[in-house]
Amino acid sequence: MQRRVNPREAKRMMQRMGMSMDAVADVQEVVIKTSSKEIKIEEPEVAVLEVQGQKIYQVTGGKVTEKAAERKAPGVAEEDIRLVADQTGKSLDMARRALEESGGEVPCGRYSQRQGSKDRQIRSFC
Repeated sequence: MQRRVNPREAKRMMQRMGMSMDAVADVQEVVIKTSSKEIKIEEPEVAVLEVQGQKIYQVTGGKVTEKAAERKAPGVAEEDIRLVADQTGKSLDMARRALEESGGEVPCGRYSQRQGSKDRQIRSFC
């Protein structure tokens, strides 16, 4: 059977091992963002444990809500647009359209004419 450790004694033991633990006051919200979701913890209790120069944050309690991360449309860099336009000799608008169609990747194919259309497009098969 284990004996209970008195909080004062536990604090002394932690200090002897080079550890310190402090509460973070007045925390309103903690947000954890990943590539696929966002976790929000409202009114949690947060403690900072410092061990050998490393800080460990402990978050407990609070109301937890999760939601899927918002996906941002990939932006097309002006440098890429100019590169494609310069390499192909086509207009900036056409180069921008081709980059948007390829998801922002610099297309490495050639210009080809669509069947039944006067428009030209960049094929992006690398």
